[in-house]
Amino acid sequence: MTSFDPIPWEQTTAIVLAQQPPSTDKDPGGQQEDFGKSSPLGLLVLVLFFIAVVFLVKSMSKHLKKLPASFDEPEADAKPEAKAGNGNGGAKKDD
Repeated sequence: MTSFDPIPWEQTTAIVLAQQPPSTDKDPGGQQEDFGKSSPLGLLVLVLFFIAVVFLVKSMSKHLKKLPASFDEPEADAKPEAKAGNGNGGAKKDD
């Protein structure tokens, strides 16, 4: 058999099953010596996100204070029904 001949499925499965799992003596579960440590760059990114959130909350509260308590018109101040207009939205034409 040459290196370009395809290997039958049964042999491929047998080869995969016959392989030993990697040893975890030196590397227990992918946890190397730097596992769980963060860098100063990570702290900087976290602080920048916190500052951005503070400014966004301030801005949003400022915009929310400008909103009225209710968008419903009061009954007493309700505008009278609109009269039949000239079809241009109540705007007067310049003569």
